Amino acid sequence: MVWVPLRSTRTDRRAPLRAPTTRCTTMSLEWLLGWSWSLDGLRDFIATGIQSFRDCDATALAAVACLLVLFVWYCYHVGREQPRAYATVNALMQSAEANGMQNGYVYCHSPECVRCTHHDGLNQKLYHNLQEYAKRYSWSGMGRIHKGIREQGRYLNSRPSIQKPEVFFLPDLPTMPYFSRDAQKHDVELLERNFQTILCEFETLYKAFSNCSLPQGWKMNTTPSGEWFTFYLVNQGMCVPRNCRRCPRTYRLLGSLRTCIGNNVFGNACISVLSPGTVIAEHYGPTNIRIRCHLGLKTPSNCELVVGGEPQCWAEGRCLLFDDSFLHTAFHEGPPEEGPRVVFMVDLWHPNVAAAERQALDFIFAPGR
Repeated sequence: MVWVPLRSTRTDRRAPLRAPTTRCTTMSLEWLLGWSWSLDGLRDFIATGIQSFRDCDATALAAVACLLVLFVWYCYHVGREQPRAYATVNALMQSAEANGMQNGYVYCHSPECVRCTHHDGLNQKLYHNLQEYAKRYSWSGMGRIHKGIREQGRYLNSRPSIQKPEVFFLPDLPTMPYFSRDAQKHDVELLERNFQTILCEFETLYKAFSNCSLPQGWKMNTTPSGEWFTFYLVNQGMCVPRNCRRCPRTYRLLGSLRTCIGNNVFGNACISVLSPGTVIAEHYGPTNIRIRCHLGLKTPSNCELVVGGEPQCWAEGRCLLFDDSFLHTAFHEGPPEEGPRVVFMVDLWHPNVAAAERQALDFIFAPGR
């Protein structure tokens, strides 16, 4: 390739200019636009650049020197940083470690959290969130949510004792302690097909218990008797990155579920372990907009879940769906030699919550809102 000048000759290029400060810009643009690359042209370009710097005033040279010092400082600062361990899982993992995660469990530090707000201020906060959502999107399909927020105090205080969600009650949803597998058929079948995958990752995790009483990532829950451990992948709508890295296939599976609640404070996914002799005290869940799915991983004898006074037993490789806004408890009264009861728990949307309502509820109950 041959270099052919478009406008000026070599003699013209080397002629002195009257305005030294203008020469830097003029010559650079002329050379970039008017020449094609070759060895001769590159040599002339470098020579002209050196001459331009010589002709520039002290202010320009000082600016270049400052930029050079800043660049060297930046390289030094980056070089001192420890390399980051990048996870193989994605999506929900962004910025979660900086939002109150301790040992794989969310500890809320915000007095504005909807799950921590007292009921006297909760309705006002929820209504404000709903108004903000409607301004951005639409009031269409918000009738039931609007009704629920407007009369939330009455719903929570006057509900029968068998079903009494602690935070939010959405009216006009079908009410039953247990749901059939067909309620969320796709997700139930997907979880059951991946039973062995989830079980293998749990067994790898559980080996750490032989080295210490409570390995990192596990949370011990309060119980009247026995021990109840949980290992969260998603806790109150927030991903737990360290735990997800240790169960990458199980975490990826969550992304394939169609009805998994992952974007608001009512969404959880975890491995739940009951040691022999454990009883979980009766309690209510926070809301009726979800159904809780338990996939049995290890199910010894004499283990039961009781929801709304109705007992059910887990089965390995099978899903059990229930509404945890009903009064419920669980216990493991099997012999110690049979080991713990283990389930993989994930929160799914109630099948009668419409798509528009799900989007609004994700906005209203977004983590940290």
